[in-house]
Amino acid sequence: MSRSRRDSVLNWTLLCSGSLAGLIVLLIVAFLLIESAPALWRVGAARFFTDASWHPNPVSSRGTFNMLPMIWGTLLAAAGGFILAAPLGILCGVFCRFYASRTLAHVFRRLIELLAGIPSVVYGLWGLVVLVPLIRRLAPPGPSLLAGALILAIMILPTVALTAEAALTAVSHEHLRAAAALGLSRAATVRSVALPAAWPGILTGLLLAIGRAVGETMAILMVCGNVVQTPDSLFAPVRTLTANIALEMAYAMDDHRSALFVSGLMLTAIIVALVALAARFSPERADA
Repeated sequence: MSRSRRDSVLNWTLLCSGSLAGLIVLLIVAFLLIESAPALWRVGAARFFTDASWHPNPVSSRGTFNMLPMIWGTLLAAAGGFILAAPLGILCGVFCRFYASRTLAHVFRRLIELLAGIPSVVYGLWGLVVLVPLIRRLAPPGPSLLAGALILAIMILPTVALTAEAALTAVSHEHLRAAAALGLSRAATVRSVALPAAWPGILTGLLLAIGRAVGETMAILMVCGNVVQTPDSLFAPVRTLTANIALEMAYAMDDHRSALFVSGLMLTAIIVALVALAARFSPERADA
């Protein structure tokens, strides 16, 4: 096979793979829209934000369908975990790339990879048995927004740390040698050269991390208390959209079932908004 023919086959393979990925996303969104349509039609989109509470009637639209407390619970838990994990994960990547010895960096990286491989239910079990009782001593009841944020921070930390370390490793050696030739210290090189050059890769890792935080189910279900309310403090129990779907899908019928698919549609909209926000503030967009 000639080189041009191999290039053509490779181009078509990549095109088909990319098109397939896009098609899968569109099919998922279409499925959510179809399943959500009965509730959106009979209940009305506005009632998901204005009803008094969440008590859906399983066979009619006469129940109450307010999802706003669960949206706030989802966003606040994910934001809390992200705020804790993002700087710590980036600092872990900097330490592994610029400050640790080769042996120590190898061991440190393997430990982070091990942390990334632990199932979410194990994190939830640890949080339920260890973290929740500790929080209960500070402020009852224990299952709370704070517990969810701490668990999510631990869960997404490996994603941020590993992607940050990979992005920093990919920084051109010419940039680093130029910084050394200018007499910059290691800290100044990291701050002024390495981090700006690696920022697109770091941003990708942050986006993956916040996406996982928004979509996490089992660990959040186990430690947050699952009370449908807008939290007034870090110690208040909350319920997230993902936990709501997991708790109620098994017995939901008719409009109730369709309303749970509206929850999935809202989660998808949150992820799309995060991707759009990341694209808005990406270096490429800023340069353009």
